[in-house]
Order: sequence, then structure tokens, then C-alpha cells
Amino acid sequence: MPKRRPDARQPGQLVRHAGAGPVGLRLALAFVSVALAAVALLAGLTAYYDSADVSHLANRQQHQLTQAVSLAAGAVWDRTDSWSHARLSPVLDLADQVGADVQVKDSAGQVVAVSAGYTAEPADHAMTQVVTMRGQHIGEVTLRFKDTGVAGTHGMLRQHLFRPIIGAAGAAALLALLVALAVSRRISSPVARLINVVRAMGHGDRTARAGKVSGPGELRDLAAAFDQMADSLALQERLRRHLVADVAHELRTPIAVLQAGHEAMLDGVAEPTPEQLASLRDEVLRLARIVDDLRDLASAEAATLQIDQRPCDLADLAATAAARLNGPLAAAGVTLHRELAAAPVLGDPVRLQAVITNLLTNAVKFTPAGGSVTISAGPRDGKAVLQVSDTGSGISPDDLPHVFERFFRGRHSAGVTGSGIGLTVVAELVHAHRGKVDLSSQPGRGTTVTVTLPLLAGSPGGPAPAPTAQAAGAGPAGEPRR
Repeated sequence: MPKRRPDARQPGQLVRHAGAGPVGLRLALAFVSVALAAVALLAGLTAYYDSADVSHLANRQQHQLTQAVSLAAGAVWDRTDSWSHARLSPVLDLADQVGADVQVKDSAGQVVAVSAGYTAEPADHAMTQVVTMRGQHIGEVTLRFKDTGVAGTHGMLRQHLFRPIIGAAGAAALLALLVALAVSRRISSPVARLINVVRAMGHGDRTARAGKVSGPGELRDLAAAFDQMADSLALQERLRRHLVADVAHELRTPIAVLQAGHEAMLDGVAEPTPEQLASLRDEVLRLARIVDDLRDLASAEAATLQIDQRPCDLADLAATAAARLNGPLAAAGVTLHRELAAAPVLGDPVRLQAVITNLLTNAVKFTPAGGSVTISAGPRDGKAVLQVSDTGSGISPDDLPHVFERFFRGRHSAGVTGSGIGLTVVAELVHAHRGKVDLSSQPGRGTTVTVTLPLLAGSPGGPAPAPTAQAAGAGPAGEPRR
């Protein structure tokens, strides 16, 4: 018993819906990193400018207080006109009230008064102001601010500013993390689901589909396009299997007849009479027709890559194809009516004649003696239209949806030769020319097949002509571009 691969999946098994995997984690980390960088930059700029504003405000206040103490010291000096008899205790009290220690010097630099807490060591928060009176330099005061005064208020204000900034940064980072997780999951979940479906199809599960996914519009479109591709592949696989089965079925009968006839003659059961040999030859010809039909079908399916397009007239092609069938039409006792008007198109004349010949041949096959076939061509509503109508047996409504399928033969085809590939070839070639084919029929009243192709640019009723070859950078004038 062969071992099953560990990651293989059984057909029809549901695809596991993946959550946020490594892709989602990387997306979340990327979002969080960007958000943290933005928050950190904003917080840093806010802290820097707020700190600068607070420092400027504190320095300005300290400068104003120093000026006030300097004016008070000058007023005390003015009362006695000297520092030796000046009573500076109000100046010291004023400095203490604003949270600073003060030192007062005369014009010679001698200390005349100092607070008890004043030290000679350098301080972070100190300001010196010259004392002048009536334009005369009489001394200077130096204030050293304590941590409980303006300097302390400055530090506390900074702390109160930094705390909400740090808190807001943390809250923003947390919010960014939550949003990043949600967004990354919304993006990565459909991607992971598609990856699982692709792996399942790679392991042989042709029924795996992404289905409806929730996510951005582009990912929903991707999932829908993938499912359409999977459906198309499944359809092609079914058509391939049906083609193999149909070919085997079509080949089985003539091969069986040939085998039985030869064995009968080899065993002496049947004599190799001219009638017996003619019967075997008919089966060989039937095999040859099937092989030719298969070759035509393969060629038609590859026509998109092999079409040699050039300007041609659909009416001329129809007239040529009809002329070639004069003998079969006369032998069948069928009258052909022509209603042909110029209909220039851009196409492959050989393949378009094959289309017309197939349609006329089909019409003759299903039209009894005394009936008629009408072929018409001409412009209509900005298109080139070819129409083949007959007065034959028609097609039943149940068979109409299947007439373009490979090897399909309706209920009225029992006594008619053919393999059921003609209309399939017609459809493939018409689609290769960017046209469409329609069929309408009523049992007992005949069938009409309509082929619509784009009119040649610049022709009456057709689209506007393209730029000239020289303007478009093509070859010499009059040489068609390919």
C-alpha cells in the first residue's frame, strides 16, 4: 500500500483558514515600528520645544526677580549714599521670599551683605545684576535660586510636561499595536488562505477554492480571479477527458468492423469478395475522416497563434466556397441562393473559407432533395455578417445548447455522415478572428447560422482607419502591418 504524503490532501477536503502567520507578524511589526518612530519623533519634538519654552519662561522670571532685588538694593543705598550704613536686611528678606540666596557687593567688589545659605561654589541657577543709581555703578547683586523656588518650579513644570507626553506616547504605541494587528490580520489572512488553496491544488485537490474572502478589494479580486482560473482549468480537464472518451468511442466502431471483417476472411468464414472489401474500405475512409477532423480541430484551436491576417472580402470568400460545392449541391438536389454584398474584414482567407465551407457542407447534409440553402454576406450595424440558412430538418431545442461541442451529433444525425466536429471548428476559428457565431433553428423548418466579424477599419460602415504606416513607424506605404 503506497504511503500518502504527510501534506497531501484528499479531494473535496476543506482548505484550512489560516490566521495571521509570519506575514501578518511581519506586517504588524512593520506597522508598530513606523508608529513608534512617529510617536517617538513627535514626543521628542514636543518635549524639546516645551522644555525650551519652560526654560525661557523660567529664565525670564529669574531675570526679572534679579532686577527687582537689584532695584531694592539700590533704593537702600540711596537712603545713606553708601553701603557701610545701608540696612540691607529687606533685600535679603526679599531674596528669601522668591526662593533665592543673595550676595551684595560694592563697586570695588567687596561683599557688603550675603544670605546665610549663600555659598561660593558655582550654582546652576545664578544670576548677577549691576546696581546703578543716577547713572553711577555702585555695586552688583548675585542671586542663587534654590530648588524650592523658581528653579524648583521650573523642574516640576518639566516633569509635569514630560509625564503626559510619555503617557500619550505609550497609549499611541499600544493603539498602533492593536491597529497593526487588526490590519495585518485583515491583509495576511486572505493571502494565507490563497497559499493554502494553491498548495492544495498542487497536491492534486482540483476542488480547492478560495471562496469569498474578507479583506481589501484587491485581495478579494485576486481570490475571485484565482477561483475563475481554477474553474477554467477544471473545465479544460473535463473537456480533455471527454475528448479522449469521444475519440475512443468514434474509433471503436470502424476498428471493430475492420477487425471482425479481417478475422472472418482469415478464418475462412467470409470470402474476400469485392463487396466485402468495399465495406472494409468504407471503414478505412471513415477512420481517415475522423483523423482529418481531429487534425482540423487541433489546427482550429491553435488558430490564434497561426492566423495570417490580411484584408479580404467576406463576400468573395463566400462566393468561392459556394462555387467549390456546386457538384455536391447538384448531387444532393439542393438549390443554393446567394445574397452577397462587399464586407471587407481583416482575417485569414484560408481559415475563413474553411468556416464557410463547413457551414455550407452542414447545411447540405441536413437539407433533403428539393430544399434550398441561402448564403448571404454584407455589412450590418457596423459589422461584417455572414449567414447560412437551410430548409432542412432543423435541430431540436434539447440539442441546441450542445451543437458546438466536440463530437456531438443530434438525434437527426443518425443517417448523416460526419464526426460532429464541424461546428466546433467553426466556433474556434470565428473566435480566433475576434468574432462570434450564433445558431437558431426550428425542427422541420431549417437552421440559420450567423457569423459576425469586425469590419475592416476604414471601410464603409467600419471603424475609423488607423494611422498610416509611416506615421506609426511601420514599413513602406501599402505594406500591411502584422
